[in-house]
Amino acid sequence: MKITGVNTFVVDCYRTNFVFVKIYTDEGISGVGEATLEYKENAVTGAIEDIKRYLIGKSPLDIEAHYHNIYRDAYWRGGAVLMSALSAVEMALWDINGKSLG
Repeated sequence: MKITGVNTFVVDCYRTNFVFVKIYTDEGISGVGEATLEYKENAVTGAIEDIKRYLIGKSPLDIEAHYHNIYRDAYWRGGAVLMSALSAVEMALWDINGKSLG
């Protein structure tokens, strides 16, 4: 199974817009994660776009390796934007993993 796409969705909720990420695979299984960061939805969606370049073509089941690589490759580690984006991606990958196992 390989990752074929990553999309973000910003949902207008007046003061705090919700940010969701959906990851797609070549086997038709998709996963969803949430990356809301108050008043910084554009920054989070941009960070997810950067992560997307890394993820496309990789197995969605290597979750810990992906987390480690994405986190460690960031010059400024642990910031709110990166961690929100990475959290959403990790949630979506675990969602795919669970669905693939039934």
